[in-house]
Amino acid sequence: MPLSPTAELARELIRCESVTPRDAGCQEMLAARLRRAGFECEGMEFEGVRNLWAARENAEAKPLVVFAGHTDVVPAGPLGEWRFPPFAGEVADGMLHGRGAADMKGAVAAFVTAAERFVARHPKHGGALGLLITGDEEGPALFGTREVMRVLRERGVRIDMCIVGEPTGVSALGDVIKVGRRGSLGATLRIRGKQGHIAYPLDNPIHRATAVLAELIATEWDRGNENFQPTSFQVSNLHAGAGATNVIPGEAVVEFNLRYSPESNEESIRARVEETLARHRADYAIEWKHNGAPFECPDGKLVAAVSDCVEEITGARPEKSTGGGTSDGRFIAPSGAEVVELGPLNATIHQIDECVSIADLEKLSEIYERVLERLLG
Repeated sequence: MPLSPTAELARELIRCESVTPRDAGCQEMLAARLRRAGFECEGMEFEGVRNLWAARENAEAKPLVVFAGHTDVVPAGPLGEWRFPPFAGEVADGMLHGRGAADMKGAVAAFVTAAERFVARHPKHGGALGLLITGDEEGPALFGTREVMRVLRERGVRIDMCIVGEPTGVSALGDVIKVGRRGSLGATLRIRGKQGHIAYPLDNPIHRATAVLAELIATEWDRGNENFQPTSFQVSNLHAGAGATNVIPGEAVVEFNLRYSPESNEESIRARVEETLARHRADYAIEWKHNGAPFECPDGKLVAAVSDCVEEITGARPEKSTGGGTSDGRFIAPSGAEVVELGPLNATIHQIDECVSIADLEKLSEIYERVLERLLG
């Protein structure tokens, strides 16, 4: 049985081995389709990372509604553990299998086909419609959506509403939509001591580091609010040692991350960490990396349209959430755009045997099209 246009496009994208930051032909494929639908397509490349900006009608028309997504994927891992080859796009039991099927080539296919159907029915639609597709979301995310947004800002192009196709479903398609995300602040902390014989202890940096970490782990950074979980502190890596059991190391290196709510901010978190280090008289150096500030979409036209259309198609109204990791929404929301994330189930993302329901892809594309009808029809 032949696949639908959405599933077929998703399969073609999966067959491109676009492990971040490689594009492997994804964006040329999408640009060719979008041009046929009347979009002006512009490739934007920064430091070898390919991005695609496609717009139909005057981008200065209002509102400018944008779909945003990424075609890069994480590595497949051990190939022998996959049921099907990860870049074959095999179909079995109503599921499309392959790396990126759920995160997020399926959603990219769904919003491209939704846009095609919408503009075919409404060639003179209101406002403007755009697509922002990056090849640098799963990696450092330095030369993808962030840079495209910088260029658009310099041109005076302002996105009013944006739907990001990140996988949001927990148990069923559309049961959760993301209306915001917590901020992410990471650090590499080096606590220096004095190397020496373990029988004649000097300044052990492991002891000092663990005392500091115990306090930071126990800290109540904030209590969150009705829409955001409290800020959390997590250690991701701890390394020390001179390679012998009878030597105190000269340094302990700790990597940690805080996912923070709007009740905290980068400056307040950094100050509290450094106050704790000073209180423990640590000799230290710290490198901070701010990955994105928290954002939240207000209950406006976009949230209402997405929620209503999900309910129309699935029969259930979605739960609004701000949980989970970061997304490229963090680069779009600061421009003033309303940002909502809606995509397929997240049950298999980044896993061996990643897959997505073909039936869900069809429903997702229909939801996207109905949202366009509400906002631009």
